[in-house]
Amino acid sequence: MLHYFLYPLHEQFALFNVFRYITFRAIYAVLTAFLISLLIGRKVTALLAQYQVRQSIRRDGPPSHLPKAGTPTMGGILLLGAAGVTTLLWADLGNRYVWLAMLTTLGFGCIGFWDDILKCRHQDSKGLRPRAKIGLQILIAFIIVVALYAAPSYSPILSVPFFKTVTPNLGLFYIPFAILVIVGASNAVNLTDGLDGLAMGPVILTATAYAAIAYVSGHVRLSEYLLIPYIEGVGELSVFCGAIVGAGLGFLWFNAYPATLFMGDVGSLPLGAAMGVVAVISKHELLLTLVGGIFVLEAISVILQVVSFKMRGKRIFRMAPLHHHFELKGWREPKVVVRFWIASTMLTLLSLSTLKLR
Repeated sequence: MLHYFLYPLHEQFALFNVFRYITFRAIYAVLTAFLISLLIGRKVTALLAQYQVRQSIRRDGPPSHLPKAGTPTMGGILLLGAAGVTTLLWADLGNRYVWLAMLTTLGFGCIGFWDDILKCRHQDSKGLRPRAKIGLQILIAFIIVVALYAAPSYSPILSVPFFKTVTPNLGLFYIPFAILVIVGASNAVNLTDGLDGLAMGPVILTATAYAAIAYVSGHVRLSEYLLIPYIEGVGELSVFCGAIVGAGLGFLWFNAYPATLFMGDVGSLPLGAAMGVVAVISKHELLLTLVGGIFVLEAISVILQVVSFKMRGKRIFRMAPLHHHFELKGWREPKVVVRFWIASTMLTLLSLSTLKLR
């Protein structure tokens, strides 16, 4: 929005020329979203507490989590609000990719909101039925992917990290593949959101990485130099990712241990979906498994635990997702969180190196 109102003034005032640069708007998107989150975070927390929107704790979870019962939840409203307003302010609203990313985030946010409302209403950690939840996610992802696939300029070619000549064309199979990326990322982040600040740290790092990836993918010379697919207009998603980074940092102010606000499914589901759809649009889908490696490990730990218990009657981990396993091994919550953040940082750096190592 500011891009439309302020950039035309560059003919009279040279200062306003900076609004044409994606990097400038992405940086200020981070700052704007952070300030919005920080300024209204305490009021949102108080409002949620006033309306008894409080966290329900798993009965079979670690005993150390029991004191967290009653903490205000659905803080994802703060995240989505700050990121959404900031994107509207700083992004080029004529860019279709920005709208696809925002609609995906909003759609998954509505599913998470419904799920959280049911949990709060019944004072139980169970919300929407799993089939209904996954079904709605697939429906939204299908609509977004088909809209993307139908664009004349979009290609179903897959970019493989570390390999510049391996670019398989999936054709129509790209549609279910892209849906899997978006839905899988959404649920992986949701599974990771089990400790104070645990999910938010890797989300911030992943959004930062994809802000850089989107920028170089939308830059003719940089994409040609790095031998990655050039996608006209995708650089604008750097502003969207910047808004998520800023909103996430502001939210982390309240979500850091000991948390006074939890994000709930209204935060975790859309954040994961946002990262998934940016990965799909920027044509770096497979790279998400590396940069978001923490989310992948958490999801795999749950799958292995379920399969092992059903087939052998034995558990692989003391408890799944993986972070609970380390908790029951004696790691204190802040240690688990910080070590997972460290691992996520290393994975982010490794993933960015693949832009050159091809």
